[in-house]
Amino acid sequence: MPVILPVKDKSPQIPDDCFIAENATIVGDVVMGNQCSIWFSTVVRGDVNYIKIGNKVNVQDGAVIHGTYQTAPTNIGNNVSIGHNALVHGCTIHDNVLVGMGSIIMDGSVVESNCIIAAGAVVTQNTRVESGSIYAGIPAKKIKDISQELISGEINRIADAYIKYSGWFK
Repeated sequence: MPVILPVKDKSPQIPDDCFIAENATIVGDVVMGNQCSIWFSTVVRGDVNYIKIGNKVNVQDGAVIHGTYQTAPTNIGNNVSIGHNALVHGCTIHDNVLVGMGSIIMDGSVVESNCIIAAGAVVTQNTRVESGSIYAGIPAKKIKDISQELISGEINRIADAYIKYSGWFK
């Protein structure tokens, strides 16, 4: 059974059509949209600030979503894929974003819509990731504009695939 716990009278709100892996942890002030999936060994910790997750979001194995007490909640839009072992902390991620495996997005950062954060990238505190771009490196910098083919071929394909994969476990 997943660990789903209230913290300070705030309980996670998880729609029935979401998949939560049996060893995932979701605690506190977490509100999830429809068709989301929280995968194995993932932690979504809404204990020190709120976490809002839109529709059709997948948080892949080993990822951590958290915030900073009183200063940095985490807001995640619709159609977002957060790759394996990524760390999303006290930031805002808009719609149609792919957060690559092992990447880190820090407090106060804003990732605008239709972006890819490359695997292993570190988006440092208070960075604004420009809409329609790919950011990579440490610290993450814009490396190019995103093509329509990458939006449909990667961002949408991965989000749709995780809805299918989660169906295998329901």
